[in-house]
Amino acid sequence: MCHRDEVSHPERAPEPAPEPAPDASVLPDEAVVRDFERHLRSERGRSEHTTRAYLGDVRHLLAWAQESAGVQRVGELSLADLRAWLADLSRAGAARTTVARRAAAARTFLRWATRTGRIPTDPSLRLTAPRRHRTLPGVLRAQEAAELLDVASVAADDDDPLHVRNRAVLELLYASGIRVGELVSLDVDDVDLREGLVRVLGKGAKERTVPFGVPAREALQAWLGRRSELVREGSGPALFLGRRGRRVDARQVRELVHVLLRHVPDAPDLGPHGLRHSAATHLLEGGADLRMVQELLGHASLATTQIYTHVSVDRLRRSYEQAHPRA
Repeated sequence: MCHRDEVSHPERAPEPAPEPAPDASVLPDEAVVRDFERHLRSERGRSEHTTRAYLGDVRHLLAWAQESAGVQRVGELSLADLRAWLADLSRAGAARTTVARRAAAARTFLRWATRTGRIPTDPSLRLTAPRRHRTLPGVLRAQEAAELLDVASVAADDDDPLHVRNRAVLELLYASGIRVGELVSLDVDDVDLREGLVRVLGKGAKERTVPFGVPAREALQAWLGRRSELVREGSGPALFLGRRGRRVDARQVRELVHVLLRHVPDAPDLGPHGLRHSAATHLLEGGADLRMVQELLGHASLATTQIYTHVSVDRLRRSYEQAHPRA
């Protein structure tokens, strides 16, 4: 299996101190957006992916408002403008999920702008958007997950330290259900092999401790025994390193999961988040308490975790229909 050279994991520059809100009557739209970006990063602790998505949606709204509604300032937006924007998106063929996401981003932005005095009133208070279709996340069956980990284990037998690392990455992802962004941010000191625990910094800069089992412990121990072979100047404390000694990034982990899953017959093509979904589903199928799974996954709301109960029921129904003589 060939591996591409890894790309460095960029260090985030310190956030500038928040500036006082300028007079809304002379404030260019882009200045408002930049302030909103600082708010998302430094005050809300949003991930890079979420921040980028919110900013793209807000800029799309403001560009549409200038071109289609003649709105020159954020404070001139009306509820009618927002509804017309969403209607245009729908007519252009945007998916319901896209329309719902953009409406949510607009509400977050305008609520913040009102609260901070950048606009006098919030025009999005009565804004509604189509409900998203609730789809079940793709998951591996327990046997497929076991086969995937076997593939990684066999590959690690060739004595390449990257393959040893890959096995540890997959074992930890599946054992803990952590997000790929949380995994690549781990440092060596975040892992307690003796206790079988990993300390994770999740969304909103919330820290939690997640247990992992014996196979993940053994895989991590094997990787830590080889990690020094990849350490270079500037490697720092990163737990998982690439060929050049730099911290791995989420793109590399996604590619790794896709590549190894190709060796599992009939398995769905999932990324790291699919392993997270699989871990949660298998925990619930094994009798785990829903709130315990919520804590492990770092979900702020139990409603988010409940999607996995639908996955389990859906599987149960399919199995019943296939096996029961009177199904």
